Amino acid sequence: MPSAAWPAVELALCALMTGATALLLCDYRRHRRDGLHPRSALQAAITDSVPALVRRLTAHEIALATSFLRWVFRRGPHGVRRADHPIPYASGQSATLYGLLFVCAVETVALACLIPWPVVHAATLVLDVWGCYFLLALHASCVVRPHVIGADGSLRLRYGALLDVRIPAGRIASVHLDRRCPTGGPAAVDESGATVLSVAGLTTVTVELTEPVRYVRVLGKPAEARAFRFYADDPASAVAALRTCGSRGSS
Repeated sequence: MPSAAWPAVELALCALMTGATALLLCDYRRHRRDGLHPRSALQAAITDSVPALVRRLTAHEIALATSFLRWVFRRGPHGVRRADHPIPYASGQSATLYGLLFVCAVETVALACLIPWPVVHAATLVLDVWGCYFLLALHASCVVRPHVIGADGSLRLRYGALLDVRIPAGRIASVHLDRRCPTGGPAAVDESGATVLSVAGLTTVTVELTEPVRYVRVLGKPAEARAFRFYADDPASAVAALRTCGSRGSS
């Protein structure tokens, strides 16, 4: 880019940031005049000013970062209380993710040595390093955010920081071992009305519901399912714990 064009680009970026900040402040003051608490007013202003997809992607990145730090410092599982029963699932995909991480690391080194153009070299290096971090953070979020069986028999199904589905105990009709190799996208509803939460292309437990449960998919699309098929490292233990907690909660 010619050096004479840099001031115009910087001015345009400053004007854009100033306008966005002013809009956010105006929305915040309007919500405060309506009587909202400062935190609620800020959340409402962000909802008004920032597109939903940008908010969701930003929340995903923050959750990935906090999960990565939690994994590094061994802070224990997230969202698991003393009486809850965690259901790990990350080991089923660890070999695949570490293999992809190795390939990304080799690609990063290779492209850093092969690309001669400084701007392209810097952009590619940033993207490759972020890709390595994303794979490691995704695995970390799956480790520290397991599925959770609540003390009341409820079930919380998660996939790292990307998905969180809560199923009340009263809607669980049955649970059984069911090993399958489904197809489709993440948390997609298949032709039978069941949501598939596979790990490495495999599910091991099926939960049938008395009535549908609504949830939000990874990128914000709403969905509804009458059954959930998910993967557990120890499916027999997960089924036994879910039946025990369910009978305890119903009693």
